[in-house]
Amino acid sequence: MFRRRRSSDDFAEEIKSHFELEADELQSEGLSEEEARRRARVEFGNAQTAQERFYLSSRIVWFDNLLHDIKFAIRQLIKNPSFTFVAIVTLALGIAANSTIFSWINSTLLDPIPGIAHTRDMITIMRGERSEHPTPPFSYLDFADLRDSTRSFTGLLAYHDDYMTITGSDKPERLYGALVSSNYFEVLGVRPILGRSLESTAPNERLGVAEAVLGYGLWQKRFGADPSIIGKTIQINLHPYEIVGVAPEGFQGCKSGLRSELWIPVGMDSQVWGDDRRIKDRGTFWLNVLGKLKPGVDHRQAENELNILMRHLVEQFPDAHQGPNMISSDPLWRSPFGVNVYLSGTLPILLALALVLLLLACANVANLLLVRSVARRRELAIRLSMGASRWRLVLQLMVENGMIAMAGGGLALLLTTWTAHGMPAFLPTTNLPLTMNGSVDRTVLLATIMISLLTAAVSGVLPALRASSLSPMSALKDEALSTSGGIHKSRLAGGLVVGQIALSLLLLVCAGLFVRSLQSEQNSNPGFDPNHVFLAYFDLRPTGYSRAQGIAFDRQMLTRVKSLPGVQSVTLGDFSPLSFTIHSNIFQPEGYVPGKNESMEVDRGEVGPEYLQTVRTALLEGRDFTDSDDDGARPVSIVNKALADRYWPGQDAIGKRLHIAGRWTTVVGVAANGKYRRLVYDPAPLVLIPILQSYQTFQVLYVRVAGDPLSYGSSVERTIHGLNSDLPLFSETTLAANMRMGNAFERIAAAFAGSFGLLALILAAIGVYGVVAYATRQRTHEIGIRMALGAGKRDIFRQVLGRGLHFAGLGLVLGLMISFALTRYLRGMLYGVGTADWLTFVMVAILLCVATLIACFVPARRAASTDPMQALRTE
Repeated sequence: MFRRRRSSDDFAEEIKSHFELEADELQSEGLSEEEARRRARVEFGNAQTAQERFYLSSRIVWFDNLLHDIKFAIRQLIKNPSFTFVAIVTLALGIAANSTIFSWINSTLLDPIPGIAHTRDMITIMRGERSEHPTPPFSYLDFADLRDSTRSFTGLLAYHDDYMTITGSDKPERLYGALVSSNYFEVLGVRPILGRSLESTAPNERLGVAEAVLGYGLWQKRFGADPSIIGKTIQINLHPYEIVGVAPEGFQGCKSGLRSELWIPVGMDSQVWGDDRRIKDRGTFWLNVLGKLKPGVDHRQAENELNILMRHLVEQFPDAHQGPNMISSDPLWRSPFGVNVYLSGTLPILLALALVLLLLACANVANLLLVRSVARRRELAIRLSMGASRWRLVLQLMVENGMIAMAGGGLALLLTTWTAHGMPAFLPTTNLPLTMNGSVDRTVLLATIMISLLTAAVSGVLPALRASSLSPMSALKDEALSTSGGIHKSRLAGGLVVGQIALSLLLLVCAGLFVRSLQSEQNSNPGFDPNHVFLAYFDLRPTGYSRAQGIAFDRQMLTRVKSLPGVQSVTLGDFSPLSFTIHSNIFQPEGYVPGKNESMEVDRGEVGPEYLQTVRTALLEGRDFTDSDDDGARPVSIVNKALADRYWPGQDAIGKRLHIAGRWTTVVGVAANGKYRRLVYDPAPLVLIPILQSYQTFQVLYVRVAGDPLSYGSSVERTIHGLNSDLPLFSETTLAANMRMGNAFERIAAAFAGSFGLLALILAAIGVYGVVAYATRQRTHEIGIRMALGAGKRDIFRQVLGRGLHFAGLGLVLGLMISFALTRYLRGMLYGVGTADWLTFVMVAILLCVATLIACFVPARRAASTDPMQALRTE
């Protein structure tokens, strides 16, 4: 098997030796030398055929042919650089659009928990009414009972994300961490790279053990990747914790798009929240739950078992389970907890639009290949006449197109390394630890290669079949090159142009609908005035303030900041509108009897004196909060009109009572409706309670000023540091900038749909121009005859324009039919505009007609200026 294989030269030498031996033998029998050689050749047969047979038997023929075709394709593409450049760039734009969106899908929907290899058998578990912004659905006691009773899961884990502060150093560091059950890392299958997990805390899970697992980034950044960090002490919210482990690189917790950097046992909640009520109260729902299914168990079976167990808990503790208690589950890629609940609807639509753009790019390149095949008709005819089969020719042309597509894929991959990191550009400055960057990993690389190969097939197969179907005899006649073979008679080229216009119209309509929806959102009334309001976030917990000290600090700060020149009003809150920071609570309005399984969850905000005045939300009845609404006064609240109309219809809400946040409060004001979560949401019921009565250490300072709010940042900071020089302020911004988070995902959709629409318009215009220009050039002789017979320049001009408008008309009709059929799937993503918005359709149709006229203008003008005598000499 290791013997050297014979070469073609060796085989030829053997044939020659055989001839000589046979001739010598015949010559010895009495034949002449010439006759002996002739007889030897006749008896052996065709030597050339034998050599070809030997070649075929000793080589991998298809591989040799492929290498030959690749070399030939490279020579052809280098010989025509203009065509090569346009084709590669066109496909690169289409492929890059798909690879960019796929990189985002890969890093969010396909990898919902980075750092975990297998998530298909994991589900998030939801209790109660489903929404895009659910409250964590389980109490600790309910979770513990379900975890200990279920037989469908290998494990159930619980977690609660919250802000924590590393103290004990000169500069406290605020970060996002998680309170987790003792089996958290084991259920996820995450093994710390140093130390151990929190599993040993299981016997004391409810009481808590002061241990912590650091995130990889925190370990690197704050502790310099110290390998001896295990066993050392870290202060969290002024309490000491022993560092027992370091999580692996890439792991960031269970919430998609949000990065946790620290994990501590769930029993330590009192040191994060301030008291131990949550972990002891069955009616306080604050934990998210995730489960890992046992092999052979699907999520429906698991749901059924959990619902049976939940019904037993409801029957056993009815007072703690008011409202809906039905349990449902979701795969992690569309978990309602994290950003995937929004991206799971947006990204697939954007990928579909990117595929349409890629199809348009393929049609554009296919037309270029058709044009080029006409110029190569003589070359192809000669190859066919010399014995090449049609399918051999098709294969060679497909290899050539594959080279173009792979070059486009390579360029697209370079573009994707830049565009994959573009999602954060649509997000405003926020204190949320968002991580939504895409990346070009092995999966994205393989997907890009597959898209490139598919692109080569889609864009090249029809032109290759068309080019190889010619008749060698007719193609070799000069006249055939300018008449019957001209592209102006190709229905395929015209059909591709019509298809391009139709696809362009679809993309432009989708872009127009998204843009008009975004405009409608931004022009809608949020219920407050975001202009001229400065925001600063701070947390008093790391400074060690007691409740009384914190309230006293707040009063002094409000007084001093309000006295600054240019400050009109100032207040506090534990949230800022439209930034995903408002909370919700279960409440009970006086005199209202909830229906069976009716959710009594409402938005709840804690705000300071003059909140409504500062944000300029209209007060419909009653009064705003004042400095006197503190611990020494009766508990009060303000509700919005939506809540008053729903729970006290036709009644005066002033003086009514409602139970929320563990106390009964009296309604002293009714505010106008506003939007506090997303601009696309309808106004929801809202309860505001005074922050001086329900104290929170994490606060947002609102300062309404006369001029540019950011110019007041330094003076506000100096004023606060005059009270406490060690209190850090973070996320200093404006209310107008901060509220941009409320339509971030709509801006992503509008921006990319708009970009795809613009590219589609350009590609369609290029396609129309290319076909019309080449067809006009092929008809130069015919145009000369027409002008010689009396046709004027205007007649020729109108005729060429008419051909372009004919394409446009057919494309518009087809595109409108497709758009009306497909845009209905966008209904859930639009706000204030219908899927059949006539203005959008009309404007897009006009835009495409104008683009077609512009694309046809240059070829029409060139045709009209043709010299008849020169044209008649053209063949």
